Amino acid sequence: MSTAAQVVPQATSTPRTARLAVAAIFFANGALVANWFARVPDVKQSLGLSEGALSIALLSMAVGALISQPTTGWIIGKVGSRNVTMVMALANCVALILPGFAPSLPLLALALFFYGASNGGLDVAMNAQAALVERRYARPIMNSFHALWSVGGLTGAAIGGLAASRLVGTGTHFMFAAAAGAVVMLIAMRGLIPDGPAQTSSHEPAFALPTRALLPMGIVALCALICEGAIGDWGAIYLREGLGSAAGVAAAGYAVFALTMAGGRFAGDWLATRFGSGSVVRTGGGLVVAGIGLALVSTTPVVAIAGYGLVGAGVSCIFPLIMSAAARTPGVAPGVGIAAMATAGYTGFLLGPPLIGGMAELLSLRGALAVLAIFGMVIMALGTRVKGEALTPVGATGE
Repeated sequence: MSTAAQVVPQATSTPRTARLAVAAIFFANGALVANWFARVPDVKQSLGLSEGALSIALLSMAVGALISQPTTGWIIGKVGSRNVTMVMALANCVALILPGFAPSLPLLALALFFYGASNGGLDVAMNAQAALVERRYARPIMNSFHALWSVGGLTGAAIGGLAASRLVGTGTHFMFAAAAGAVVMLIAMRGLIPDGPAQTSSHEPAFALPTRALLPMGIVALCALICEGAIGDWGAIYLREGLGSAAGVAAAGYAVFALTMAGGRFAGDWLATRFGSGSVVRTGGGLVVAGIGLALVSTTPVVAIAGYGLVGAGVSCIFPLIMSAAARTPGVAPGVGIAAMATAGYTGFLLGPPLIGGMAELLSLRGALAVLAIFGMVIMALGTRVKGEALTPVGATGE
C-alpha cells in the first residue's frame, strides 16, 4: 500500500458539528422523498396511469437504487464517504425534479430510475458518514439520525400536501423542493467528516446477502420495509381513490405515518432497553396488523389515517434494532451483518410498492394492501430472533 493511501485525513469538524451536518442531510433526504410520496397520486392522474402502469415506473426506481447501492459502496472504498455524500446529495436534489416533468410512462420510468439511483447512493453514503460520527461519540446514536429522517418525512409530507391542495404543478413543486433541499445539503456539507480509502475495509462488503445466521432478521427487515414503502407510495392513492378524500387529506396519511414513525424511533432505544429488542419488534408486528386492519375496514378517511399511524409506530423501531443486532451477531463481522440487513431491508422498501401495484391489478388496491397484514404476522412470528450479544457500556465523547 502506498504512503498516500495510508494517510487518513484528519477531521476538521468537531463531533457535534459533524453530527448536526449528517442529521441535516438525513432530514433533507427524508423531506425530499416525502414530497415525492405526497404527489404520486397527481403524477398517476396527470399521465392517466393504471395501478399496473404506475407499478412499472416504481419498479424502475427500485432497479436504479439496487444498481446504485453496491456501486456506491465500492466508490466509497476508493474516495471516502464524504466526497460521495456531497455528490449524491446534490444529484438527489436534481433527480427529484425529473418525475415532475415526465410526459409519458417511459420517461417517468427513466426519471424514477435516476431518482432511485441517486437516492439509493445517498442512503449508503450518508449512513457511512453517520457511522463515522457514531465512532467519534463512542456510543450508539444511529437511531437519532433515522428519527430525523422521519421528521424530514413529516415535514415533506406537509409541504407536499399543501402543494397538492393548492393545485401546484408537480414540476413547479419539485423544483422548489429540490432548491430548498440543495441549500440545506450545501450548508451541511461543510461539517461532514473527511475520510479516505484507508477507512473502508476491503474485507467488509457494502452490500451482501444475509447469511444463514442472519436470515430470520433479514426476513423481518424485508417485511417491515415492504410495509413502509407500500404505505408511502400507495397510502395516499387509497385514501383519495378508495375512500374519496380530498388531495390534502390524502397527503396527511403519510404525514401521520411519518409522525408516529419518528416518535417511535426517538423512543426506540429506551423501549429496547426496558423490554428487549425482540419484544419491541414483535409488538411492532402486531401494530402493523392492527393498523392495516383499521385502515381497510374503515370507510372514513380519518380512521384509515389513524390506522396508518399505527403502522408507522409498528415499523418505526424494527429496522434500527435489526441493524444493531446484526452488528452484534456472534460469528458474523459487524460490517457483513449491517450490509446484509441493508440489502434485505432496502430491497423490501423499493420492491414493496410495485408488488402492491401488481397485486392491485389482479385484486383491488384494498385487497393488495391487506397483504401487508400477513407481513406483520411474519414479523410477530420471527421478532424474537432479533437479538445479538449484549452491548457493553462505552464512554461518551463529543459533547
